[in-house]
Amino acid sequence: MMNYILQLIKKTWVMAEMEVRKLLHDPTELITRAIQPILWLGIFGEALSKIRAIPTEGFSYLQFITPGILTQSITFVSIFYGLAIIWERDMGLLQKVLVTPTPRLALVWGKMISAGVRGLSQAIIIYIFTLVLQIHLRITLLSTVGVVFITMLGASFFTGLSMIIASIVKTRERFMGIGQIITLPLFFASNAIYPISIMPSWLQAIATINPLTYMVNGLRALLVTGNVSRLPFDIAILIIATFGISFISAYMYPKVVV
Repeated sequence: MMNYILQLIKKTWVMAEMEVRKLLHDPTELITRAIQPILWLGIFGEALSKIRAIPTEGFSYLQFITPGILTQSITFVSIFYGLAIIWERDMGLLQKVLVTPTPRLALVWGKMISAGVRGLSQAIIIYIFTLVLQIHLRITLLSTVGVVFITMLGASFFTGLSMIIASIVKTRERFMGIGQIITLPLFFASNAIYPISIMPSWLQAIATINPLTYMVNGLRALLVTGNVSRLPFDIAILIIATFGISFISAYMYPKVVV
């Protein structure tokens, strides 16, 4: 059992390193993905901050929305990770990987870690842009470590979800459509751009089971409010959801080649 765990960790690291190398060789996607959060903060956030119609717990709307936009950016980067799996399948690369003795869980965890690295790059970009807009955030050692941890968890969860979708959908066009259908409702059915208290009751019920909500809660506590009393609960929910979906992804992964 111990030997299996050690092999699992070792091969997960190898898979993650391989995926990160792909990113370093072609960082174009990260640059293009950075445009969307910049537009949300620079245009949407600036415009809504002038209206002051949304309760933001005494903070500016730009402060309030920054964790939500960071969460959105992480989600959008991760949820389309399944496209790479479909591409690898079409090129015949996935079949070669699946016939190796590498545990399926290592393949899944490796891609999850890689997605987390992508998410961290988005966080850095948003951090820099908040400095440009002079948005005051709590940047401390605790908040930085917490943001890294939540980013890795959130990116891992949505990567696992994308891999499940890729195992069901056989074409990139259908995957893109389903990805949009999933990400936009999740984003708007969370507290990313407005508090749960102003939502209708049916939407509040959806928000409470939405993983995005717990990501935003954690990031907002670390970066804006400083109230970390709920942080352990939010992180626990994300850990349970991430590990749960990773095992489902590992089970579904071989079906990508069917």
